[in-house]
Parts: sequence; structure tokens; C-alpha cells
Amino acid sequence: MARLSQARLASLNRTLENRTPDELLRWAKDIFGDRLAAISAMQRSGSVVCHMISQLKLDIPVLFVDTGVMFAETLETRDRIASQYGLNLRTLHPELTMTEQTEKHGVLYLSVEGQQSCCHMRKVEPLLAVKDDFDALIGSLRRSDGGRRGDCPILAVDPEMNAIRINPLANFTDEQLEEYITGNEVITNPLHEQGYSTIGCNRCTTPVLPNEPRRAGRWRHLGPWSMYCGINPTDTDEETSVAIDFPQDLIDRLLGQKTDFVI
Repeated sequence: MARLSQARLASLNRTLENRTPDELLRWAKDIFGDRLAAISAMQRSGSVVCHMISQLKLDIPVLFVDTGVMFAETLETRDRIASQYGLNLRTLHPELTMTEQTEKHGVLYLSVEGQQSCCHMRKVEPLLAVKDDFDALIGSLRRSDGGRRGDCPILAVDPEMNAIRINPLANFTDEQLEEYITGNEVITNPLHEQGYSTIGCNRCTTPVLPNEPRRAGRWRHLGPWSMYCGINPTDTDEETSVAIDFPQDLIDRLLGQKTDFVI
């Protein structure tokens, strides 16, 4: 195995900046093959990625983490997208039900530290359970989302998953997103039309007012200290020194290089 750091992806990220989302999805499939999956929380951007995968007929599985406390509308959106887009959609679950977790740990989401633990158990750990199945995960982060995502790279290393995160919509503006959704009649979560700019678990998500930041409805009861769940590594770690372990031939294929081994 060889080490691949975020810094080593810098040149490739610059090269990919002018690629369209469709081109990036095809490129990812060519590089990673069956070791590639997408992850979607069934929000607007994630729905767009699902639609693109379906239209391109790329046969990329889509992972959905059901925390056990999702809105009914989110689960209905998942089912509609899987059925109408003909996707291989795989639902992941946490080890404990919310009732079991509460009995064991108490109501975690009432404090900042507890929220981090709760999100890790219910969102991150189900994903970690399948880490050996994939080398790359397609996400739906956009720089237009602002906050920590304002400069998210197209490619990012995920040390905890030991995988590459791919964000084909990184350069997609709000206008482009709306145009794509409208023009292609993309299935979207109806909660977006009911004041929810972002949608997570039903315990910790509220609608937002027109003049509020997009993520104001996430963990509102905890104030500005809780803004992200941690399932996307670039939300929590901006270091270029983080690295993952990949076979050398996969790194060579990814970076478009050839390594000569001298014995």
C-alpha cells in the first residue's frame, strides 16, 4: 500500500475544475469501477446526482444512511428515486435504534458534545461499516452552499473511510442547480418547499426564515457551535496533510502517472 495525501491531489483537482458533472461522473467510474458508490441524504443536490447517475446509466450504487429518525418525506423521496430512476439504492442503518441509544447514553443531541457523538453513531458509523467495499464515494457538496463548503475540493481524501470523496457538483451554482431540477423534473424532497433549506434527522432539523443562513435550521437548539454532522470530512478537516492508504497502481491510475519500482 502507498500513501495518498490531500496535497498530492492538488494538481489533479486543478485539472478537473473545468470538467462538467457528467464528465466527472464518467471519469470516476472509469478510474474506480465497481469500487465506486454515491452517497445521498435525499436533499436537492443529492437528488440531482442520483438523476445524473441514472441518465448516464453508470450502474453506480447509491448509499443512503437511515438514522432511524428521518422525516417520512425523506424516506418517501428515497423510495421514489430508487424506483423511478432504476438505481441500486442501499440503505445503511446504525447499530442501535434511537430508543436503545437513549436508554444506553441518554438524550445525546441536547449538548454540542452529545450531538457530535450522536451524529457519529447514527450517520458516520453505518458508513464505516461498508468502508472495505469502496475506494471512492460520490457526494453532492457545492461551494455555493457556503460556510465550510465554500471552497470544497472536487477530490478530497477521507482518512476515516480510507477513500476518496468526489464532489462533481462542487462548481454548480444555485442557478445551475435550479435550472437542472426544473429542466429535468428531478424528484426532490417536499420538505424543501416547506421551509427546510437543509434536511437531516427529525430531532434536530427545523425550517429557516428567508433571512437566515441555510444551515440555521440544523441543531438550532445548540446555537452556532453545531453546524455539521461530520459525515463529510471536508466539513471538519481542512488539512492538506491528511492521507489515505491505496494500492500503488490505483494511485498511478488516479494521478495519471507510472511508478517505476527499482529493486
